[in-house]
Amino acid sequence: MEQKTIVIVPTYNERDNLPVLVQKILSLPVPVDILVVDDNSPDGTGKIADDLCAKNPRVHVLHRPGKEGLGRAYCAGFKWALAEGYELIFEMDGDFSHNPDDIPSFLEAAAQADLVVGSRYRNGIRVINWPLKRLMLSMCAAKYVQIITGMPISDPTGGYKCFRRKALQSINLDEVRSNGYSFQIEMTHKIWSCGMRVAEVPIIFTDRFQGSSKMSSKIVREALLMVWRLWIQNGLRRSPRKC
Repeated sequence: MEQKTIVIVPTYNERDNLPVLVQKILSLPVPVDILVVDDNSPDGTGKIADDLCAKNPRVHVLHRPGKEGLGRAYCAGFKWALAEGYELIFEMDGDFSHNPDDIPSFLEAAAQADLVVGSRYRNGIRVINWPLKRLMLSMCAAKYVQIITGMPISDPTGGYKCFRRKALQSINLDEVRSNGYSFQIEMTHKIWSCGMRVAEVPIIFTDRFQGSSKMSSKIVREALLMVWRLWIQNGLRRSPRKC
């Protein structure tokens, strides 16, 4: 029996990428729905999403009044997907840095996991179009998270994930306050620390060739502090507990 699956794609000024991305996802050999969460993009991405929705019942749109951050967009999408009865819920960037062709591999791994994380660093490094400084920062952040929290995930800041319904239901989404990289760390840690099954699948990450990096000192500081907060919330444990 096929499990109801949806890919959540947050958008802000992705009018050129969105139609191609939606078509790519819809053409996969597995049936997957799409939820576009648009933060009132000034370039008209929301209107394009509405047009795609009108043409295909597998495409859905959630409009938000403004840009509040990636974490808020995903949490809104998660709530919508849970309310609509989806069993497997993906998060994916809207700029093709995540390859939709990897979705079948995620679904295969999800048969034995509550959360599947797409890893850029499992069994090697697979990142395209990143300067060495950015790559080293990301890899050091991954090691930092592992040392402080004990969470044995090779790429805890990665944003290509597949959640099983019960994994998201175990989290109070209204209490998730982080954004950016810290959001990715927090969501994975909450699931892992409760003893749920977390699997990793290798992916190739291709950063967009146009536009500026979303990295900022504020995002880095938030992630550094979040790791310690998660460790404290887990009772100073570096291993899962019973929830």
